[in-house]
Order: sequence, then C-alpha cells, then structure tokens
Amino acid sequence: MNEALAAQEQVGFPTLIRPSFTMGGSGGGIAYNKDEFLAICERGFDASPTHELLIEQSVLGWKEYEMEVVRDKADNCIIICSIENFDPMGVHTGDSITVAPAQTLTDKEYQIMRNASLAVLREIGVDTGGSNVQFAVNPENGEMIVIEMNPRVSRSSALASKATGFPIAKVAAKLAVGFTLDELRNDITGGRTPASFEPSIDYVVTKIPRFAFEKFPAADDRLTTQMKSVGEVMAMGRTIQESFQKALRGLETGLCGFNPRSEDKAEIRRELANPGPERMLFVADAFRAGFTPEEIHEICAIDPWFLAQIEDLMKEEKSVSDGQLQDLDYAALRRLKRKGFSDKRLAQLLNVSEKEVREHRYALKLHPVYKRVDTCAAEFATETAYLYSTYEEECESRPSDRKK
Repeated sequence: MNEALAAQEQVGFPTLIRPSFTMGGSGGGIAYNKDEFLAICERGFDASPTHELLIEQSVLGWKEYEMEVVRDKADNCIIICSIENFDPMGVHTGDSITVAPAQTLTDKEYQIMRNASLAVLREIGVDTGGSNVQFAVNPENGEMIVIEMNPRVSRSSALASKATGFPIAKVAAKLAVGFTLDELRNDITGGRTPASFEPSIDYVVTKIPRFAFEKFPAADDRLTTQMKSVGEVMAMGRTIQESFQKALRGLETGLCGFNPRSEDKAEIRRELANPGPERMLFVADAFRAGFTPEEIHEICAIDPWFLAQIEDLMKEEKSVSDGQLQDLDYAALRRLKRKGFSDKRLAQLLNVSEKEVREHRYALKLHPVYKRVDTCAAEFATETAYLYSTYEEECESRPSDRKK
C-alpha cells in the first residue's frame, strides 16, 4: 500500500487504479481523494491474482480510439478496422457506445495512430496474429497516449470482424502455422484479393452495450472503468444517424429510436454528468429541453461532432411532429428513412398508427434495399450472403429461384 501511495503522489488526483490480470476492469476504479484511493486499492489487491495494482494518470474526458491490427511473420501489417468511442475516457470500453470506422480523425491523425499501433505490435513482440491497441487523445491539444494493448483476439476483434466481414480469428490461426498475409486469399471477395488487402467499408457501424440492471437492483448503474454490460448490439447504416437509430432498436428494450426519457433539466444534467445505460437518450432529451451543443459538451465531454448528429435528428423530429403524414412526400420520407427513422417512431411523432405510416410509405413505393458487407466497399463483385438494409436506389441482393 505504501508503494501505491507513493505512486499516487506522482500522478495526482483523480487517479486511475487498475488491478493486474483481471478482466473487464474488475476491482478497479477512479479515485478523487485519499479515502476513495485507499478503498479502491484494497478492493484491487483482493481482485488481482498477483496482488498487483497499476496506478495511472487519469485521462477522464479524453477521446478514445481503437485499432484492430493483424501482423504476419514477414512483418506485413494491416489495419482491419479503426473504432471510435462515443463516450469519452472514464467509461469501460465494453460499456462504451462505439462506431466504426473512426469518424472524427483527420487523415493525418489516422496515419499517426496507425503507425503507432504497428510500432506497439513490433515492440511488444506480437509476431503473428491479431491485436487490439487502444489510444486516448486529448481533444485540447492532440496529445496521444497508448492506454491498452490486447495481444490476442479480443471482444473488439469480434466487433471488427462483424463490422468489416474480415475473418480475423480464421486468418490469425493460419498465420500462426506459418502462412503470410499475401499467401492467403480473401474468401469474402471470392479469392479476388489477398488477405493483405486492408478492408474498406462504405457504411457506418454502431455498437451499443446492453445492460440488465433491472435484474440486479442492488447494483450501481453508473458507468465507470468497471464493465457492467451483459451483451451488445451492432447495427449498420449508410449514415451515422441511421446506424445510431437501428442500434437503439436492436437493443430490444422497447425503443424505436431516440424515445424521450425526461423533461426535467436537473435530471438530464445529472444523467449527462454521471453516465448511465441511457446516456444517449438523455443527450437527445437535452436538445429537446433547449440545451446548446456547447453546454452538453461541457457537461459530458462527448465530441461535438456526435452531438451535432443527434441535434440534427431532434430538429427532424420537431419538424415531423409539427406536420401531417400527408405532408411527407417521397423525397421527405426517404430523407427521414436514410436517417434511420422507423415507421413506428414516425407514427409516434405524427400521432398516427404504425400501419398508416407503412401504408403511406408503400403508396409512395419507398422500400429498403440490401447492401453487401464485402470488405472492399463494392470495388469487386462478391457473392457473400452478409447484407444489411438501408434506403438507397440500388439493391445488391440477388434472391435465388430456389424454394423458400
């Protein structure tokens, strides 16, 4: 404990305490004073099988990114996917809402992070296989630090595989027995490209964690560096807004989009300052209640670009609720569908039935199409059966004549 106190004096408060060799941040936490520090350290020593702690500088409020990297024995390296956290640092990655690819990096910033992630793999000594490298970036000055590295197939690897269609575990297994990336073919493109061809995606993927606090009434539902989610959903859309709303519906908690949660400004402010499982919905409530993007960013440190996307959706909701179903022509309804509004959510806003909205959409001949997840942004023709729905002109699915 004396060593821990000495380390804390060097980094100051708030201090991040992380037990060694635990999963999901178990036993760790953020201390804002000496009493909290001692309590978390005692808990951490018990949680760690080696009775060791990491005492680290707190980077609360910084932006968080991940790079999913694959390397072979010949030092060929590819980035499978970049991932950006909607939530700032302070929320465990497993509890964070994340989007892929990263949305708020410039090309120069992306290349710096890409090169840093490859350097980490080489320094750690990951000769073959997949790894996940996580970064924190100070939004004030661009300072970047490496906060974690998983030299294995991880939870984020599963997300990156699903998001891109690239089979990370399968490729990593073949690299482990001596193949190189250029020797392996990409099955998704029918062998037209080698596995060394970095995946390219022309859609946005959103992951939202699923919580079950209703089953654990004694549990604290505030999100910290300890993971509390019991699962997650993933959604794909051609726009970030479509992806957000599809993911919210996919949680199967009765949501059909950004359903309102509260009109109480004090409650909204509390929920933004101390994030819980529905913080995304409270961001939307903040815009409905008249908060400015600057005020919301000041309270919760979510990147202004993400806030702008939700603000735009709230403006669309207000515009829809002020009109009539008959006012929605083909162009207007298509714009709303491309932003992820479901028939049910539109029905709630218009105070009509979901059936009426659907029949109106059918009358306008507005139907979803299906796009392929092909790892190459449609550069090559593929036959993969991995598709997602959206509202565009061209449909890439080709149904067979076989009996259904």
